[in-house]
Amino acid sequence: MKKFINLTLLFAGILFLNSCSDGFLDVNTDPKAASFDQVQVEYFINNSITGAQMNPHDAERAFVLYWKTAGRQHRQNSSLSLGGYDDGWTNDYYGSLSNWLRTANQAVFVGEQQIEEGVNFAYTNNLIQVARIWRAYLMSEFTDNFGPMPIDAFQGENPEFASVESVYNYMLAELRDAVNSIDPGTAIPSNIHRFDKAYGFDLEKWIRYGNSMRMRLAMRLSEVDESNARSHFEEAASGPIITTADHAFKVQEGGGWDDLTAVMSREWNAQILSATLNNLYVGLGGIPSERQVAERFQDKIKPADYMGLRLENHFGIYTNDPSAGFWLDGLPQNIDPRAYKAFIIPGWTDNPDFSHFPSWTQDAFTTERNLMSESGEPLKTIDATGHWNAAPLGNWGDKGPRNQLAGYVGTTPRLSQRFRSGNDERIFFAEWETHFLIAEAAIRGWSVPMDAKTAYEEGIRTNFEYWGVEEYLGEYLQSDSYNRAGTSVNWDHTTEPPATVTKRYINGYTNEEGTYQFTYPVNHLYSNGNVKNDYLTKVITQKYLAQLPYLPLEAWNDHRRLGLPFFENPSVELPIVNLPALNQGNYMESRVTFFPQRVRYPSRLSNENPAGYEQAVSYLNGPDAVLTPLWWAQQ
Repeated sequence: MKKFINLTLLFAGILFLNSCSDGFLDVNTDPKAASFDQVQVEYFINNSITGAQMNPHDAERAFVLYWKTAGRQHRQNSSLSLGGYDDGWTNDYYGSLSNWLRTANQAVFVGEQQIEEGVNFAYTNNLIQVARIWRAYLMSEFTDNFGPMPIDAFQGENPEFASVESVYNYMLAELRDAVNSIDPGTAIPSNIHRFDKAYGFDLEKWIRYGNSMRMRLAMRLSEVDESNARSHFEEAASGPIITTADHAFKVQEGGGWDDLTAVMSREWNAQILSATLNNLYVGLGGIPSERQVAERFQDKIKPADYMGLRLENHFGIYTNDPSAGFWLDGLPQNIDPRAYKAFIIPGWTDNPDFSHFPSWTQDAFTTERNLMSESGEPLKTIDATGHWNAAPLGNWGDKGPRNQLAGYVGTTPRLSQRFRSGNDERIFFAEWETHFLIAEAAIRGWSVPMDAKTAYEEGIRTNFEYWGVEEYLGEYLQSDSYNRAGTSVNWDHTTEPPATVTKRYINGYTNEEGTYQFTYPVNHLYSNGNVKNDYLTKVITQKYLAQLPYLPLEAWNDHRRLGLPFFENPSVELPIVNLPALNQGNYMESRVTFFPQRVRYPSRLSNENPAGYEQAVSYLNGPDAVLTPLWWAQQ
């Protein structure tokens, strides 16, 4: 016979729950609140994990327009990429995140009350620990976006905001205790496995996830509290961790319009190749395009020393993007083999991963576009079939409207349909991340299960398996070829690239040939711009590429923490209102003030809880602004 928690106790919180809206205050809702038909711990766990997959409304705002944009996993020339934000998007996401956290809190509270009243199952304690591990993830999502957040609310007390440092210490302690409190010998019955869409309540996998999450969060503190970071990391890494695809935390996506709908499924989001990704992909690994593309694209492949058409009157050039001002009228000689899998070449319409979105127009199939003259007449028509390009962000001034080519759906590589149709699995933590974390820890001299090179190469190997490009692995790992950021793959090749390399181009207006001194970008955010090809740059470059496309928040986190990999500055033909520090006198530098650092709190917090809002902002060490760095990030 099923045992149920005292419903009178639960009902006591319902009125309070219903009196709160779906906004910020929901994260502080009394965890005693629950409805009569939701009194088993597994129900709450299921609702929280399912909700956090994000319905299309939330996913578009948080995952696509905020995380993927800030992490440069696609080119979105608005919002966070240029220092802006949208209060409506923030209110919507914050309300939903608060609900997921509230439900995770209820799972813990209900389980603890069942045990206290003696109406629990033998496995109830294990469900509580699963909920605590999941709650720690949700807390990290919260604090990595906004910053300070309440902790006391999780014990049902009157909530007080805590600093990011305190939140991190709490999460790390929670993960340690939750993992250690799981009893693997007390299995969770198969009839409730369906309430855990990630692991089916496989306790061994939850232990691995808890330890790996602790490694992730510990590494976040590497630049501000290394002793604490090292202690937590080493302890977590000594236990069971995520090392194979079977261990990964992932949830099957679907179609339609519910919480399990694919997070990148909205057809109107083009999700085109970013300049950041392109500079990392091109040349990296030395794998020839001719071995990767269809026969009909073979004549599109260009020599390695060719930059393309120079069209500086139609592209932003006040940027440190080393490819700015050029349009490659073909395919690069060599490119990372994951690039053509992740982003499909314009015009490759018979590729099964070619995205036809938006399906109600022919934009995806239209590859001919114009460059306009100053008088508004067509100056040059370009057919971008078989062309590979990514334009920099920014305010291009008058050049923007004159360029009908760059950033257009049909002329630019766009995200594979694999991730947009609802047939894939959304990844929250993959095996390659564990290996790249270990590689970074080894570089720092921490005690970890394997050496840095082994972990680094294992991270690449497992990600190549994910993309189905294992055939290139051996050659790739031995490559000394630099990408456009000046980084190579080969672990033992740490020679810095030359300052400049002579390249060829064709003047796009006169068709005259010329030479160009290609300059590898200087990334002042890392090691004062003195290195481009050291061990840590290699690790984070590979980690960044591997996290595409399901972990954009982690990509953004690493850039905020380390300044790696190289992110180009938006071009400033005209000033960018929300990036006031960036101008034509310093656009060749890399500065913290040129990149988004967080998401502002929603307006309803200051309106409905002004005291709480002031407390939260007091812990920011700066204004409630997109450009205010979090505690663990570069300042």
